[in-house]
Amino acid sequence: MTDVRVPTLGESVSEATVATWFKKPGDTVVQDEMLCELETDKVTVEVPAPAAGTLAEIVAPEGETVGVNALLATITEAGAAAPAPQPKKTEAAAAPQPAAQESKEVKMTDVMVPALGESVSEATVSTWFKKVGDTVAQDEMLCELETDKVSVEVPSPVAGVLTEIVAPEGATVMASAKLAVVAEGAAGTVAPPAQAPAVSPAADVPPVTGKDVENAPSAKKAMAEAGLSADQITGTGRDGRIMKEDVAAAVAKPAAAPVAAAPAPAPAAVPRAAVSADDASREERVKMTRLRATIARRLKDAQNTAAMLTTYNEVDMSGIMELRNTYKEQFEKKHGVKLGFMSFFVKACCHALVEVPEVNAEIDGGDVIYKHYVHMGVAVGTPNGLVVPVVRDADQKGFAEIEKEIAAYGKRARDGKLTMADMQGGSFTISNGGVYGSLMSSPILNPPQSGILGMHKIQERPVVVNGQIVIRPMMYLALSYDHRIVDGKGAVTFLVRVKEALEDPRRLLMDL
Repeated sequence: MTDVRVPTLGESVSEATVATWFKKPGDTVVQDEMLCELETDKVTVEVPAPAAGTLAEIVAPEGETVGVNALLATITEAGAAAPAPQPKKTEAAAAPQPAAQESKEVKMTDVMVPALGESVSEATVSTWFKKVGDTVAQDEMLCELETDKVSVEVPSPVAGVLTEIVAPEGATVMASAKLAVVAEGAAGTVAPPAQAPAVSPAADVPPVTGKDVENAPSAKKAMAEAGLSADQITGTGRDGRIMKEDVAAAVAKPAAAPVAAAPAPAPAAVPRAAVSADDASREERVKMTRLRATIARRLKDAQNTAAMLTTYNEVDMSGIMELRNTYKEQFEKKHGVKLGFMSFFVKACCHALVEVPEVNAEIDGGDVIYKHYVHMGVAVGTPNGLVVPVVRDADQKGFAEIEKEIAAYGKRARDGKLTMADMQGGSFTISNGGVYGSLMSSPILNPPQSGILGMHKIQERPVVVNGQIVIRPMMYLALSYDHRIVDGKGAVTFLVRVKEALEDPRRLLMDL
């Protein structure tokens, strides 16, 4: 027998109330699995199982006040000692004996939300690839999470059977939250049938409560004294359980509920216009993905915050096209990557940013941060939306390094494998709408950056060169910039320097 005792509760705390038991006598428990929850004046304490085995007896029931080191329960450890307590149980109920022995080998493993990346605290469960009862192999993909920018696949930590899905599709989960439970090993195949009896007693429970967690005893007492109902209080305890401090907070701010309720209709302030039944039957409503919602929010924030202005110019692409045609085969043979146009634009922008550093800066409160490096964001279109991976220290890299990084980012973006680290820290962005046939557009800033260059379609047009009308491959360029930090002179100068470097790439070599 192993005793389960009240742990140390903290300095100057000598007693606690048993709030909830998560197990009942006869249940199989694994080491460190939560058995019960204690409530002190200030905190909630979870009590784990000190050993694996069967919960033999609960000494301190829910609602009882216990002191430090008091006996809460006893556990019959798995192994040689396991059969000993079994005869004691047969007097009351002989049936549970084989069930306990059968499930003894099953180890339940929680599937948790993995690390989502710096500054990302939540995600949406987009797809479950498995359903309850399915057999899973270790590292097999169970589900896919969607954050503001990337998709994260969640593999199974062990081989076994998926016994429970805690967070269904569409649910928003916090970092390190529980997603599912897998019954580990071959014995896991017993887990799905064992799930059925657990569900059936719930049918006998009246559905009136709408909540299957028990509020803390001290919270019930405090609610009765304050004349409040559970519906008026938001619980912060485990699974939404109302704690004593939740009641105290509600009593301290009695007017908070009606005031908070007033703004609730705001999202519906501009309702969608009514449509006919015929039109409605031919429409499809799809929930906006977190990525698309983030793109919308960030772009609108940029319009609302920055004093955004766009200046235009055009560039004759003859020089680059001639240089590229001359060396593309040798370039690919030596470096293993194709020579595209993007590396020329990245190098031209890095060259121009040296002369006009404010385009590479950002505003932080009342300060301007000038960056003595260029982390070049390169916008990439994916089936899920626009993402902007960053080529770090692009000003210190050659054409081959830049082309390799852009190609690798493009592949990872199409496969949904970009990480948060890939898209953070950009200081300037290039967006190429020309690949989709755009002739001219005004790109929107990628905050907190102060500049973004828009590339467009290369189109042959008549232009005047040395007094003669000739046909040249021309491209319109657009620089959108934050007028709060970049003056018109600086923006025009930047775009002219980019144009000069592209029309005569030798200037890049000569640093002119």
